[in-house]
Order: sequence, then C-alpha cells, then structure tokens
Amino acid sequence: MVLSGATTRGPRSRIEAFLAALRTELELRADALDARFGAAGSPGRPALDSLYLGGGTPSLLPAEAVAGLLERVRTRFGLAAEAEVTIEANPGPDERGDLAGFAVAGVNRVSFGAQALDPGELRRLGRRHRPADVREAVAAARAAGLASVNLDLLYDVPGQTLETWAASLEEALRLEPDHLSLYALTLDDPDAEGLTGPRGDHLPTRPGARRWRERAAREQDGDRAADEYELAWRRLDELGWRGYELSNWARPGRESRHNLAYWRRRPYDAVGPGAHAFDGATRRWTVARLDAYLAALAGDAPRLPPGGGEALDPEAAAAETLILGLRLDEGVAAEMAGGGPPEAGNAPAGRRAAALAWGEANGLLERWSGGEGDGRLRLTLRGRLLSNELFARLV
Repeated sequence: MVLSGATTRGPRSRIEAFLAALRTELELRADALDARFGAAGSPGRPALDSLYLGGGTPSLLPAEAVAGLLERVRTRFGLAAEAEVTIEANPGPDERGDLAGFAVAGVNRVSFGAQALDPGELRRLGRRHRPADVREAVAAARAAGLASVNLDLLYDVPGQTLETWAASLEEALRLEPDHLSLYALTLDDPDAEGLTGPRGDHLPTRPGARRWRERAAREQDGDRAADEYELAWRRLDELGWRGYELSNWARPGRESRHNLAYWRRRPYDAVGPGAHAFDGATRRWTVARLDAYLAALAGDAPRLPPGGGEALDPEAAAAETLILGLRLDEGVAAEMAGGGPPEAGNAPAGRRAAALAWGEANGLLERWSGGEGDGRLRLTLRGRLLSNELFARLV
C-alpha cells in the first residue's frame, strides 16, 4: 500500500486539512475493500506486507501524525507484524523529520533522496542539502533504530563526469546503506503528455523548471549514461550486491518488498494526491492538485477524489507482464517466449515471441537456470543498457 501526498510545507492549517482528507480517503477505500472482499483479517483480506509513505515530503509530518496514519491502516487494512514500512525523506536537517519518532510509530525503513554526493551536482540539481547532510541523515537513521536505509542517486546529470559519478557511488557505499536506487535523470514533459489536466496525476511544470529541463536535456549524453550504469553494475556486483531490478540494488535479503510488488504485478492500494493503485486488472490514479483533492474529501458528504483509471486488455497485460518481469534479475519463464503464428490469429503473441528471439540473438537476453533447469530468460548487462529497445518491440 502507498500513502502519497503533497509537500507539507506551508501553513499549519494546510497540513491539518491534508491529514484530515487523507484519513477520510483511507476510510472510504477501506469501506470499498470491505464490501468487495470482507473486513480486514478475513480470509479474503490478507494483511499488508508493505506500506510506503512517499510523494512530496512526508518526513515533514509530525511523528504523531504518522503514528495515527499507521494505526488507521493497521485497523482498516491490516498490517503484518513483519511488514516493511518505508518513509521517504530528504536528507537536509530541516526535511529529514523526526526519525526516532517515526521508528517508534512503526516505520522500519527510510529512503533518502540523496541524488548526488558531489556539491556541484547538488547545486545544479537545485537541491538544498549538502553531502554532509546525507552522512548525518544516515547516521541519524541508524541511531533511531531504523532497520533499513536506502539512498537514491542520479546519473546522467548535467556537468557530471564518469569520475564524479564514481566518487558519489563510493561515498554512498562508505555510508553502508542497505539498498541503493540508481536512476538516470529523466526530463519528461508531463504537460505535453497530457498528465497535468484537472484530473491529471501530475502537477503542471513551472516556467523556471521547464527552462531548466530544456537546458539540462541538451547536456545529457546517452553514451555517458551507459558508461555510468555499467560502472555501477560492475562495482556493486564486485561487492556482492544484488541488482535485483534495473534501477535497484540491495545487500542480499534487503530487497524492497514495495519495489518488488510493482515489478511482479501484485495488487496494491494507494491514497493521497497523485497516488496510483492496481487491483490486478485495472490501474487507478488520483488527481495531483491538492485543492481538488481536499474539496472532494471535505464536508459532511465526502466522496472519493477525482482521477482516472485504465483497464488492461489481455494483450496489454501480457506485454506488461513480460516487460516488468524482465526488469528483474530473475527474469521470466522461457515458455513466455512462445506464441502462435500471426496466421493463427495470434499476432500479438507472435510479435512478442519474435521480439524475445531478437533479444536473445543479439545478446540482450540469456537463458539461465533460476533453479529450474534452463527455464528462464533474463537481461544481460547489454540487455540492461538497451532494455528500452527490447521493451518497445514487446508492446
């Protein structure tokens, strides 16, 4: 389950209104699940094994507010005793929040948006924190007793070199996190993609941010990005880290349940502005605009906030299953490469089979045992670097 929210900076009354709306949406979503599957704890409603507080800056919420939200989730949705409970935080001293209070509330994992450990790159990214703040944040998380710490880092950043990327990675490793999420800086245009309308799941891009994105895009370099990814892949493999997903590495046994739920297409619920949920067949999203979100959930007759949804047809679901499965180091069952010929009326399956055969012939895919003989297909390093080309052929 995901609890997503807007940044909590601003007047205290705004925070209280947001929390009230979030609590109301939790109740409405739980009521809907009760009606469909029975109450939490019943045979049709297994307890949640992952809860993720992300989006905006949830670490700015008071610890008592986080404790209250976790208690409502535990009561209305069920929360397993050993559930992974993550909170996102920025590492700056005024944004990391009350880590000790979060631990008491039941949080056991923190994900810090470090982004870089080079002062110049942090400035170019517009981040307020310094490398020293990341070190202090990790130390504070350990002192608070949080069992798992993740660091997010960005590569293909304007002005970055292979040397500064390697230095950031080594500095991050010296902090001894349990998990690393390494992402290429993406500069998509949500306005152009139609994602920022009145019911959209993104907020409009501000003019200053748009200008920065345009400049930054001109300074990106695909070859540099590939070199940086390969450097990280080889270094982390050398240290025994598991690159269990294209962008995620963990010490053995510290893989994120939250991340794996996405890639394994497990159902998950979500509340808050801009939140996304999936029930196994339909994807749902909630409007990102806070005013629209609050308006729907206020008053004596609250209703679910506006947003949208998309039901996946069987062909879209099959392609998605392949693509998401191939993002994982465990890959997919080799029989998924099969598919009837186009003349048998099975053109999409035939196209997917041809795409996987192309990937294997060109060194993007390899067969491996996975404990099941020669029964799985997974991406090679070359396949990781060229995964978008393969995935485009699978759609």
